[in-house]
Amino acid sequence: MAWKHTIAAVLMLALAPAAGADSPAVAPEAATGLTPKPQVTAERHMIAAAHPLAAEAGLAALRDGGSATDAMVAAQMVLGLVEPQSSGLGGGAFLVRHDGAFGTVVALDGRETAPMGVTEDWFLDAGGRPLTFFDAVVGGRSVATPGTVRLMADAHARWGVLAWDRVLQPAIDLAERGFAVSPRLAQLIDKDRERLSRHAATRAYFFREDGEPLQAGDTLKNPAYADTLRQLARFGPDAFYNGPVARDMVAAVRGADNPGMLGVGDLAPYRVVRRHPVCAPYRAYTVCGMGPPSSGMLTVGQILGMLQHFDLGDGPSPDSVHLIAEASRLAFADRGLYIADPDFHPVPTEGLLDAGYLKARAALIDPARAAPDVQSGTPPGAEAQGPDDALELPSTSHLSIVDRDGNAVALTTTIENGFGSRVMVRGFLLNNELTDFAFSPEADGKPVANRVEPGKRPRSSMAPTLVYGPDGKLAIVLGSPGGANIIGYVAKTLIAMLDWNLDAQAAASLPHFIARTDTVNLEPAPGAETLAQALEAKGHTVKTRDLNSGLHILDLRTDKIHGAADPRREGVAVGD
Repeated sequence: MAWKHTIAAVLMLALAPAAGADSPAVAPEAATGLTPKPQVTAERHMIAAAHPLAAEAGLAALRDGGSATDAMVAAQMVLGLVEPQSSGLGGGAFLVRHDGAFGTVVALDGRETAPMGVTEDWFLDAGGRPLTFFDAVVGGRSVATPGTVRLMADAHARWGVLAWDRVLQPAIDLAERGFAVSPRLAQLIDKDRERLSRHAATRAYFFREDGEPLQAGDTLKNPAYADTLRQLARFGPDAFYNGPVARDMVAAVRGADNPGMLGVGDLAPYRVVRRHPVCAPYRAYTVCGMGPPSSGMLTVGQILGMLQHFDLGDGPSPDSVHLIAEASRLAFADRGLYIADPDFHPVPTEGLLDAGYLKARAALIDPARAAPDVQSGTPPGAEAQGPDDALELPSTSHLSIVDRDGNAVALTTTIENGFGSRVMVRGFLLNNELTDFAFSPEADGKPVANRVEPGKRPRSSMAPTLVYGPDGKLAIVLGSPGGANIIGYVAKTLIAMLDWNLDAQAAASLPHFIARTDTVNLEPAPGAETLAQALEAKGHTVKTRDLNSGLHILDLRTDKIHGAADPRREGVAVGD
């Protein structure tokens, strides 16, 4: 049953310490090397997307009287063309939708599924040892049954207003006439040139005739992608999951170096699953998102549930960052043990968010000192499992949209690692989603919940999020790419907006601090070195590294819509 509800400037105080802190905090605008983006304001509708051309396609649908779902489909199809490293027809997605008329939340699971031919030892070598990540990723071995196309079609059939072929047309037109390769895409192609060059179709698309990678400003056309979309426009999703497109995907996977098991019998029966949204209280708000097989909302909810017992001050100080890091470490310890596809293994969803359990977990946090070792707890209803070794590297994309009728969608969409499996067919890349499973099926003598099994959906960190205010009205729509770091990006952004009163753009620009294990990772920024020293004095191990989020945020807490796009990427927020 869906959860049902009853229906401004950058905060410069963040430059000062939080209450009781003894070191300077990090300024919200201080992320090094980033071009500041203005917060965008609209009255009727808005979309925040990872590429200007995708945002333009979504806004055009909204201006034509389309719904948030229409805009989502139009933008996603363009993203698959102009941002192919992050999402597309060959991947999967999670959708969380708010109904403006009834105040209800619906969560749709378009996650990929493991082919029926895989086994639990799929990612073990002949000696029983786990493969290295990229030995598993590149080629057909890592490809799961894609879910994005079916999710787009199912959502459009429920909530679309414009015709299906109308919302696909912008991507078809753009694929035919071509688009300018962005500096970000060119940089990523160059960085991944060795792996991208292993497959003929991928090499032909991403490299010039002289063998050099495409450069920023080059015009890139994709007639094969346009043809695939025409098939979808004419025949619907069955054109993807049956017939020539399906057979070509299977041939590409099975004929690749490092071949996989995807078969036509995996594609035809694929279905989107309606999941129970997961909602958790935080301060005076209610935060809702995707349930398992996503670990996103459950882990965000645990972090926030523990932090409710602490004063986080006025901004990101050593004291508040320490508390957030400790809560995150505790939540990730639970995540690695308990969360997987609920159709295969029971997930103690209610127990993980149980107020008493989170209070007990919060009591383990010493406000003055980092715990030397963090262990998982035993939430109510939990069964013993082995720890998970799955590695989720940053990629993915996110859309936040609200239409003139107050309907909103938060869509996080992915092909997993950058450029997925590197196998390209009919103008789109295929995912490497199977590597989101644990490579080892057992650990400490117990089965790993997130192990590979036929037909199973791998655990994800994607966290499309809707926030409801004290009055029960929709307040914030947000999400981010970033692999397992998505959870930290979303949790920190919510804290920035709800505790520290930052506006959406300042929250998106706030330098990152992420703790999933015993290391706190800080984004390079003015003040980061001082913050690192203060955290080390509290017993933390600290590393400074790139933390490349792609936050897209809509704030609806006034009579206008305020939108923000992460300055770390090329996305924009646009509206009327």
